Amino acid sequence: MCRSHGEKSVKKVFTEDGAGACEAKSSTSEVRDTHRKGLRQFTPLVVVLVGLPARGKTILAHKLSRYLTWTDHKAKVFSVSAYRRKHQELYNSHDIFRVSNKEGYNMRQLSAREAQEDATKWLKNDGEVAIIDGTTATMEKRKQIHDFFARKMGFKVLFVELIIQDEDILEHNIKEMIQFNKDYKNMSEDKAMDDFQHKMEHFIEVYETINPKMEARYSYIKVYDGGENMNVRFIDGPLQSEVLSYISNFRPTPKTFYFSRHGESEFNVLGRIGGDADLSPRGRMYAAALARHFNEAEVHDLHIWTSEKRRTKQTVAGINATSEAIPALNELDAGVCEGYSYEEMQDKFPQEFAWRDQDKLRYRYPWGESYVDIMHRIRPVLLELEREDNLLVVSHQAVLRCLLGYFMNKKPDELPYMNVPLHTIIKLTTSGYKTHMEVIKLNIACVDTYRQQPKDCSALRSTQEALHTVPAHYDSLNIWNGQLPNLIQQN
Repeated sequence: MCRSHGEKSVKKVFTEDGAGACEAKSSTSEVRDTHRKGLRQFTPLVVVLVGLPARGKTILAHKLSRYLTWTDHKAKVFSVSAYRRKHQELYNSHDIFRVSNKEGYNMRQLSAREAQEDATKWLKNDGEVAIIDGTTATMEKRKQIHDFFARKMGFKVLFVELIIQDEDILEHNIKEMIQFNKDYKNMSEDKAMDDFQHKMEHFIEVYETINPKMEARYSYIKVYDGGENMNVRFIDGPLQSEVLSYISNFRPTPKTFYFSRHGESEFNVLGRIGGDADLSPRGRMYAAALARHFNEAEVHDLHIWTSEKRRTKQTVAGINATSEAIPALNELDAGVCEGYSYEEMQDKFPQEFAWRDQDKLRYRYPWGESYVDIMHRIRPVLLELEREDNLLVVSHQAVLRCLLGYFMNKKPDELPYMNVPLHTIIKLTTSGYKTHMEVIKLNIACVDTYRQQPKDCSALRSTQEALHTVPAHYDSLNIWNGQLPNLIQQN
């Protein structure tokens, strides 16, 4: 049988005792290099943001970069303001943005050139999507950028203009920018507001929106009022299509999400993986406590997503809100190891157990999935989350690791070892492109399912070493029948 262990390509005869001949066709690093070269068959893309201040350009730039990175593209933001701050020790006045201020104009032009040059170097060194975060306020400036990147460098260029006509949205954006913008960190709120209004006036003097006739040869997306309406022209290629897909779902308003694993299941008690088990008695207690928490909190317009598994549906049954089962939220498929304990997996398939410990992110169970597979299948979920608010997601450990890792900007290799305990609510509040996490532990006892990576991941290690970090669990469910089952505790 031939199959892939994540990114490792092997030819193997699989046997129940874990024996078998493995012939490595290429190392993991070689496969990654080949994969990266394959991606570079696509022409690098420069996404150039266009818009007046407080239109949400910086938020979109960073969130788009995060999404593209998550979908296995090399994306990076180049902020013109960040380069300008390198030439200016302390921002103290809007005067540098005044049209007649030649010194300020030259400094801003230099900053834009530096961002452009660094983006070029990065793209030439295997980068894929460079995002230029600036106002790009005039047709002349857009022509210069397009001529440089498209004609001289041979890159593709996509302009994204953000236009706010809704006064309520603009007022919110201005307040948020004054709160988080580094230029105003040493100013009072009143002084910052006054300074920003003058800064806006300076840009309005020169600002030219993208002109469909005069700039008809450009690829561009015009986004109105945070995604309420869009105009699109000449989307060219898969990278631009991915950018369009994200922007079509992007909503910059603050959001609140709640995440929880299902209540303790019978398989959790027994230390078994996967399956479709029911909740344990303690898991049902957590479901009741979770219902009390949300029903008493009266979260406005709360709605719920669960996986298709019984234990997640049972967990939310008492909450006064509509729920929907989402197949993409199902737990990682353990293939032939579904329903096994770690001890049984080590006993029957020691080589597989070792491979998983060596590279938990990319390891794929025989006829099952890897964390990378989960990351791929939850992409539509991430896009839909951009449109949601006041949402409770009740899913499984591996899936929630990937979802939370996305919002918390975790590196892929960190995901498999994030601690997402049972009987815990994780509340995420998004503001701009930053996310605040709050952990709410409900006082219902449960087993601890977290497993650290063993120090020795060799296939030649002893069984004792292989099982050293396996979480403690029971050998039967008799704990609720007045009996005392054996506690299996390897460490």
